[in-house]
Amino acid sequence: MSSLADQLAASIQALVAAAISRGDIAGTAPESIILERPKNRDHGDYATSIALQLAKAAGKNPREVATLLQNEIAGLAGVSKVEIAGPGFINITLDRANQAELVRTILNAADKYGHGSTLNGVAINLEFISANPTGPLHLGHTRWAAVGDALGRVLKAAGANVTQEFYINDRGRQMDLFGQSVQAAAQGNPIPEDGYQGDYIKDLAKVVVAENPGISTSEDFREAAYKVQLAQQQGVLETFHTHFDTWFSERSLHQSGAVEHGMEKLREQGHVFELDGAVWLRTTDFGDDKDRVLIKENGELTYFASDTAYYINKRERGSDICIYMLGADHHGYIHRLRAVAACAGDNPDYNIHVLIGQLVKIMEGGEEVKLSKRAGTIITLEELVEKVGVDAARYTLIRYPVDTPMVMDIDILRSNTNENPVYYVQYAHARIAAVLRNVAELGIATGLDNFDPSQLTHDRENELLGTLAEFPRVVAQAAELREPHRVARYLEELAGVYHGFYADCRVLPLGDEAAAPIHSARANLCAATMQVISNGLSLLGVSAPERM
Repeated sequence: MSSLADQLAASIQALVAAAISRGDIAGTAPESIILERPKNRDHGDYATSIALQLAKAAGKNPREVATLLQNEIAGLAGVSKVEIAGPGFINITLDRANQAELVRTILNAADKYGHGSTLNGVAINLEFISANPTGPLHLGHTRWAAVGDALGRVLKAAGANVTQEFYINDRGRQMDLFGQSVQAAAQGNPIPEDGYQGDYIKDLAKVVVAENPGISTSEDFREAAYKVQLAQQQGVLETFHTHFDTWFSERSLHQSGAVEHGMEKLREQGHVFELDGAVWLRTTDFGDDKDRVLIKENGELTYFASDTAYYINKRERGSDICIYMLGADHHGYIHRLRAVAACAGDNPDYNIHVLIGQLVKIMEGGEEVKLSKRAGTIITLEELVEKVGVDAARYTLIRYPVDTPMVMDIDILRSNTNENPVYYVQYAHARIAAVLRNVAELGIATGLDNFDPSQLTHDRENELLGTLAEFPRVVAQAAELREPHRVARYLEELAGVYHGFYADCRVLPLGDEAAAPIHSARANLCAATMQVISNGLSLLGVSAPERM
């Protein structure tokens, strides 16, 4: 579903192309027109600088070009006024009743309003947690659990076919140490010095022994504890409203022969070579700072061999784009993964996208919270949810760009004040629900059969309609730029605009005043706003309460 701005931009683009085709303006028609929402609403509903862009090639003053386009744009359906400002900006004001028809569009589309088709037919593999099944998910995983799931929802809303994938690091020395640690705890022995600490190891040992009487070897402890710990991670993520379509085991790459297959494919592309008894991938051909070892001199496979095989496996499973969401200490992976894509014959600017998430700091009572009660180290996802709840945790983690460090203040997130962003947005939704309950109790006619768009002429109504019209564009940009925080920030803006509308535009009749068409129109505008807030919160995996 295209936004009102996109529809208007497409119409203006067609006018410009026609003017160039007729010879009225020299130059080349742009592929698209960019419309902006003026900060000063006296400057209209939308503004474009297209005349300034065309002026040089046209050999004209920008205001001359703007004048040539002015009457053409004024003739478009739904446009009430077109003015030229400054050096050649074109300010466009829409007909109020025509703009108010957006209410009908939103209520008819319901939970699909905001969805689009920019990524129709594109298969995306979204890997957003890569964790060892050796302990509880920590705060770093928690940020990706929220942001990754929200990104998946946004990409689907843009039309993509998304596979959300969890990569299980279930191979290597850390798994053996995990098994030895659980075995030591179960048998009352000291945990190995480089083993896993924390009360959760003792808890795991009790469960493993209870489910497997007579268990004795470290290998058996490893496999039994792996099963229990992975199930715990899966359960916590489900509680956190984070969904995965695929739980992909690193072991399976090696057991299925995918690693050997991947190296053979890279060899066929001509990028594998041998040097000093080791097997290398020539990633420097594609921007990496050094070539990477696939097989060591002693014949041991490197972690990088798994990484290359995993990428090729994803592509062969049908993914057009592979998105990796990695931790703050993985910056070096950007160039090497892009190089892997190029070595495999793919386009690294299209087929692969690597996002790096920065660290999260938690403050409580004015002090940083560092220690976990159960894990003995950094705070866990479970403990964060216990402190603030799923909605507050998810919303706060999503509302910041992932490439910036962030601070979560537990005291603010527990407060029912406007300082708490999730409360601010959810309260707007609940407030509208309360208004609509009052509308029903007073018997005010609602529904589109009782909607007269010409009633909505107040500046506050126009501002609210303009903000609602932006939602599809916000969702499309969030998908295109892989930035779901844009949806959260939009919702906060929308909540603020709604509160301003509610303060200046009476929705309910006053005293003994009879209900009039204006009340019905405003009630429908409220319902449309409530729908958009609900749709936005759904994209973030956050609830939209009707009572608070």
